[in-house]
Amino acid sequence: MSAGDDWATRYLAELQTQRRLSPHTLAAYRRDLAELAQLAGHNDWATLTHADIRRFAARLHACGQEPRSIARKLSGWRGFYHWLGQHSALPANPVDGVRAPRRAKGLPKALSVDDAVQLMEGNRRAHAEPFELCNRAMFELLYSSGLRVSELAGLDLAAGKDALGWLDAEAQEVVVTGKGNKMRRVPVGAPARAALAAWLAVRPPARDGSNALFLSKRGTRISPRVVQSRLKQHAINSGMPVHVHPHVLRHSFASHLLQSSGDLRAVQELLGHASITSTQIYTSLDFQHLAAVYDKAHPRAKSK
Repeated sequence: MSAGDDWATRYLAELQTQRRLSPHTLAAYRRDLAELAQLAGHNDWATLTHADIRRFAARLHACGQEPRSIARKLSGWRGFYHWLGQHSALPANPVDGVRAPRRAKGLPKALSVDDAVQLMEGNRRAHAEPFELCNRAMFELLYSSGLRVSELAGLDLAAGKDALGWLDAEAQEVVVTGKGNKMRRVPVGAPARAALAAWLAVRPPARDGSNALFLSKRGTRISPRVVQSRLKQHAINSGMPVHVHPHVLRHSFASHLLQSSGDLRAVQELLGHASITSTQIYTSLDFQHLAAVYDKAHPRAKSK
């Protein structure tokens, strides 16, 4: 038995008797330490360095282990070395400062074009209440202009001294101040303009003295949380097969625009991204759309 194995046995025994960890948790610690022993080879655990642990983490990642799993192993190793430092002349904890690889950023969810149209057209009544007209205008504008929900909630009826964003009905666009105080102008499509006109025809004066474009049922500026709640319920009532939140409409705006135009720079400007890198993720969504078209239409796409 190596010195490392002896230290590991003592550590696990202490976890069991003093911290009274469950058998399942102890088994996980045992597996993590066994993996550390395998990675260390014949090297004494007490001599492992920060660089060694970083190399081990990189090797685990190269072997296909998920960042979350590697982070859990590093946490277990860090706890072991903390204990070892209390029972030996360990100069420093070699795991301190070592982080797991970043998790791959998942593709944003986006509705299909048909689902987006169904969501915009769904659950309409001939004689809608004012708040229903408000909802319709908000949802149409989110999808039409790709706004963040905070940008939508911050819109005013017109430009003012302290306005962070406003509706320019004459120019048929909205002007918003997004992240980094970056101002941009985004066109408003015809269905959204019609929905906004219907809402403005019944919009009551704001009770909070604001110039807010969209109001809550109390007559105050609507909050992003309320927009999110109303959209979620509207999606359920419209029969959407997935959970819909405001950012889904922003993603749908971007991916549908890219599918039709192929102009990544234009989509970047309309979304208000400071870097093209943030926008490039939509090229993956666009490829998914093209791949689906290929699979459906090409005679040699699928094996017989």
